[in-house]
Amino acid sequence: MQNKKTSAIGSAFLISLVLILGMFLGFKFQEEIRGFGLKSRSSSMEQVMRLIEKKYVDTVDIKALEQGNIEDLLSKLDPHSVYIPAEEVKKSNEVLEGNFEGIGIEFYLLNDTIFVVTAINGGPSELLGIKSGDKIIKVNGKVVAGRKISNSDVTKMLRGEGGTKVDISIKRNNNPKLINFTITRGTIPLNSVDVSYMPSDGIGYIKINSFGSTTYDEFFESLKKLKSQGLKSLILDLRGNPGGYLNTAIMIADELLSDKKLIVYTEGKSSPKKQEFATAAGNFEKGKLIVMVDEGSASASEIVAGAVQDWDRGIIVGRRSFGKGLVQEQAILADGARLRLTIARYYTPTGRCIQKAYDKGLEAYESDLSYRYVHGELTSSDSIKNKNNKAYKTPSGKTVYGGGGITPDVFVPIDTADYSLFYSRAVSEGLLAEFIYKYSDAHKKELQAIKSLDKFISEFSISDVTFYNFISFTASKGVKATYKELSRSKSSMKVQMKAMIARQYYKNEGYYRVMKELDSSLNKSIALLSAE
Repeated sequence: MQNKKTSAIGSAFLISLVLILGMFLGFKFQEEIRGFGLKSRSSSMEQVMRLIEKKYVDTVDIKALEQGNIEDLLSKLDPHSVYIPAEEVKKSNEVLEGNFEGIGIEFYLLNDTIFVVTAINGGPSELLGIKSGDKIIKVNGKVVAGRKISNSDVTKMLRGEGGTKVDISIKRNNNPKLINFTITRGTIPLNSVDVSYMPSDGIGYIKINSFGSTTYDEFFESLKKLKSQGLKSLILDLRGNPGGYLNTAIMIADELLSDKKLIVYTEGKSSPKKQEFATAAGNFEKGKLIVMVDEGSASASEIVAGAVQDWDRGIIVGRRSFGKGLVQEQAILADGARLRLTIARYYTPTGRCIQKAYDKGLEAYESDLSYRYVHGELTSSDSIKNKNNKAYKTPSGKTVYGGGGITPDVFVPIDTADYSLFYSRAVSEGLLAEFIYKYSDAHKKELQAIKSLDKFISEFSISDVTFYNFISFTASKGVKATYKELSRSKSSMKVQMKAMIARQYYKNEGYYRVMKELDSSLNKSIALLSAE
């Protein structure tokens, strides 16, 4: 009995000792956590990251590790919730804010020489008289011509904070002496309206490349200019426009829709339903309207196109849009980084959400456009997939579809008739641009003698001799064309060459007016408006 009692006491003592030791180790572990600056209630993720930082055997870039964890976490949510590191925030906002800081030129590197393509309107370089075709030879006294430099090297040399100065020396035409400029860097406007002009009597055309902070003002001024030129019908080109600010899209839609028409509404689990309506003010509520979209039109572009389509306000022309119907809210994190988190979905006036499915993962989501091409959707309206989705009715009884983008009322297939591997390589490898810059430099006097864009369009053409000089040039660079490829691509390439020259002398309006010849969607839109 005594032995059993002693044994029991011993066991109890051992159990107590283990418990005490466990409590001690637990308290010790909590002290370890507190020693790392962590709260005992902090998440497992936070605790693991701090333990790695303090205890791991090797030195670890903890910031990069945290960023990777955040990005991995967001990838499990939806394709449009993103993390932006602090050092990338300014760059990511440039396009939407409509400006950046620098000297204000578009440049092209040719034979290790910096050619000025154009001085941006309103920028410091234009104000000082820097011109298209100027060659930058020195930057801050250092020779840069003939040296191995990249586009990023040029950007680093010429961009900088507003108010700082940079000295450049340029060679102009055949003048043997360099011209020296001291340029004070400033805020350079980035226009989101690429071009606005009248392609036909009474028909105006406005192309918007994104929805930023300056877009509405640019659109308003473009509309005002076109009205003064006799605007009766409008073509709004949103092809390739990835979106931007929701409010900007609402303001532009308001110019097109009559009073009290619902433009869009948003709703999410923690975001109450919010409706946006057109106001009484509107500068183009009654004229004929076409909105052009394609597979690159997303988000804010789809808001405008969806509102126009749902109210039977105009005709949607082109191909099915991207299909982004998610709304992001931006949070500023402690280190200056940004988190753009999806908080709601947006819905068109008929109640359809046009967000395409993302339940099969990011890779499938990102390859959707390739899938459309492979399955013939870009060349045949019969292959459009979202016609299997839920159908809605507009006030006139027209059927529209939710999920997967805005389906156009009038389908225009992608034009592949002039495509050839030679054409693709000549463009993608920069050979077409290089030849055009050399040609423009060699023929500067005769090109400058053409006094207007109208005369350039009607009188100038790329001769067969010039074109075959181009073929010889590409061959010398290892890119040769077959007879079949030339038969297929020659006429289109000559138009593009002419357009690229027009851009140097007449900026975007010159380029787009010449390229109109190849633009099947634009020409279809003009025909639709002219026929009514």
